[in-house]
Amino acid sequence: MRAVYEVLDKIKDKLRQSPNIQTVSFGDLFSVDLNKTDIYPIAHINMGNVSFQEYKLEVTINLLLLDVVDDNRDADMTDDFYGNDNLQDILNTLLAEANILIADLRRGQGYEDLFQIESDLTAQPFLDRFENQLAGWGIDIVISFPNNEVTIC
Repeated sequence: MRAVYEVLDKIKDKLRQSPNIQTVSFGDLFSVDLNKTDIYPIAHINMGNVSFQEYKLEVTINLLLLDVVDDNRDADMTDDFYGNDNLQDILNTLLAEANILIADLRRGQGYEDLFQIESDLTAQPFLDRFENQLAGWGIDIVISFPNNEVTIC
């Protein structure tokens, strides 16, 4: 059975195609050296629960899209709403990347390959998370695909 590899490869490959994602990582987020500034923006993938249904599997993928907040974007800027950092830029760019991945699994190549999202998803923003002021989005993506590798014969 190759279910785990196929789902992870499908998501990893789509994220690596993006010019806005520098690194795609997997597993325990705290094993990633988050202090290296040359690896951002990061798409971090982790496995969640798997639901076994009669003719399909549904796997939950926990996806974090994160980048470092830069507090020195424009020191002369006095707009209190946008501030002197790139927080809104990070949220905008990484939400767009999440949307591209989700659209691929809803109606693009991922869908044609039978890796599909069948329910609504919610992206949760996080601001100044972890020790080095990371911001971005967290999404639990439930992907369904055929359970056709195992027979009962």
